[in-house]
Amino acid sequence: MRSLSTLGFLIGSLAVSGGYCTADIETRSLDQIHEAAKAEGGVVNLWAGGDEKDQQNGLKEAFETRFPGMTLNVTVDLSKYHDGRIDEQLAANNLYVDATFLQSLHDFPRWKSENALLNYQPLEFKNIFDQFKDSEGAYYGVFIFSWSNIWNTGKVDAASAPKEYTDYLKPVFKDKLALTYPNDDDAVAFQFDLIIKQYGWQWFDDLIAQNPRWVRGTATPATLISSSNGSYAATFTSGIGLTSSGSLNVSFPTQGQFVSWPQTGAIFADAPHPEGAKLLTNFVLSDEYQKASGWSVRRDLPGPSGYPTIFDMPGTNVTAFRDFMLDRAAVERLRFRFEDKIGTAQGLSPLVDDL
Repeated sequence: MRSLSTLGFLIGSLAVSGGYCTADIETRSLDQIHEAAKAEGGVVNLWAGGDEKDQQNGLKEAFETRFPGMTLNVTVDLSKYHDGRIDEQLAANNLYVDATFLQSLHDFPRWKSENALLNYQPLEFKNIFDQFKDSEGAYYGVFIFSWSNIWNTGKVDAASAPKEYTDYLKPVFKDKLALTYPNDDDAVAFQFDLIIKQYGWQWFDDLIAQNPRWVRGTATPATLISSSNGSYAATFTSGIGLTSSGSLNVSFPTQGQFVSWPQTGAIFADAPHPEGAKLLTNFVLSDEYQKASGWSVRRDLPGPSGYPTIFDMPGTNVTAFRDFMLDRAAVERLRFRFEDKIGTAQGLSPLVDDL
């Protein structure tokens, strides 16, 4: 009996630890998956991390245009709220989310250990950078997010444009910075952590003396500085892409480090619409979507125009944020230190707050 029990434990351990692969490996074309998804009901429910309700409208439009008869229901909210609500659904055996794309990278290994994720290898799985994916396909990067220096060219002249994080301490930016609370967003906390490790906590104290407007949500600073009426002119806690947009211009530091990471996706094992979720995942990882989304999570695609691949981009370590997120005790200590200096994050969730 003891030998049989031990054998059963070892077999179970191999299955959980990846001793053998139990992944569903995709071999169908997008059109074939499309037909299966339509037969299933033609619906996909995606929960995506973000802080503006319309943040994934472009994906919804592109997906529904490419695949007639499909409906992509997207709910955007902060990743740190989505994960808790997903946990509630899983605990109640009442899952109605099919797939999720989140910033909270530490959640995915946990969900895999709880057998909550579908081991699924989409068509381009082999081309996803190994550092961005689970070996069995339980989760993988779907696109790259990053922060950058952003300023309004109508409010900041070329000579004063921020290039390094010390530039934000210049008198020209007094009362003109819009910054996301670092104690409200882990990716922003990591950005501040990198800067403080380079310049020390005195830099943060000097930044506070600039009287920035602290806001919730990483889209909020860019919205504020883009306004032609307001006084806010610059930020380094938003991402608007790799090129200028309207009155906003972007740059990346050469002496400092900027945060980048693979926004990570997964399909749930008990997804109500698994074929629809597979179609969405394969579309997001396809050439047509990856080439239009800035830096790619795939190693077989070149960097966007004017840039190398994300792994060759100076000034960032695209895997460092994952390690930061996994050390939750360190993240919490840092969060409370920021809170001690600037107070708790004020305002409603950015998805319902009025600017």
